[in-house]
Amino acid sequence: MTIGFILALIALGGAVGFAAGLLGIGGGMILVPFLNLMLPKIGVPKELAVHAAIATAMGTIIFTSLSSVRAHQKRKAIHWDVVALMIPGIILGGAVSGGAIFAAINNELLAIVFVAFVYFSAYRMLRRTKPDATIIMPPRWVTAVFGFVVGVVSGLLGAGGGFLSVPYLARANIVMAHAVATSAALGFFIALANSVGYVLSGYELTKSIPGMLGYTYWPALLTLSVMSVLTAPLGAAAAHRLPVNTLKRIFACLLIILGSQMIYETFFAAV
Repeated sequence: MTIGFILALIALGGAVGFAAGLLGIGGGMILVPFLNLMLPKIGVPKELAVHAAIATAMGTIIFTSLSSVRAHQKRKAIHWDVVALMIPGIILGGAVSGGAIFAAINNELLAIVFVAFVYFSAYRMLRRTKPDATIIMPPRWVTAVFGFVVGVVSGLLGAGGGFLSVPYLARANIVMAHAVATSAALGFFIALANSVGYVLSGYELTKSIPGMLGYTYWPALLTLSVMSVLTAPLGAAAAHRLPVNTLKRIFACLLIILGSQMIYETFFAAV
């Protein structure tokens, strides 16, 4: 990697770590479009760029979420009973997604799936209406099944699942800051399960490509993780005092821009 590339990853990792702590997201929706643009320039085959971007982004969430969880736990904001209920489904869903479905989807289709969810997440963030809250969590089996859904979808997107789990928890009348904190805890298990799947399912295909471990480009993973771990606590602290809803709308506009750029890069840049 060149010095310029490393510096770009440092800046990107810092921004993603802060966003992870602030909004309860894993940062994949920011990282993937950038990595999809950057990785082919340092030797990752273009036909594997989306897979490598998603897998690398997911790997960073392992470290970012740990740092974010530590910060949120100091404020006693994590609902560990909900985390425990969703973990089995998340691990199973991650194994199915990262270990099987991910490898079976071609680069272009994976890009379309990713961007579709990016646009949907941006739409959800731009909506000003609050979801109807209930008094209690849904039945335990519903929450457990929802964990499986989160694991599968997150595995296809390289995301920590906050775009699904935060609204779900908020509807159950969990305070937004606590929903964000609980989502950050879930993100660790999502990232771990899917990352193992990415390595196993992509190992034979990528073992001759320098820097690749399965579908993960590990030099970028290490650089991004160091910075995101440092800045995630700052975002977690900010989540308890900044106007998060306003920041989410700004973030949604950024997602729309990045998603559109990714579609262009995947389908039109080489034309």
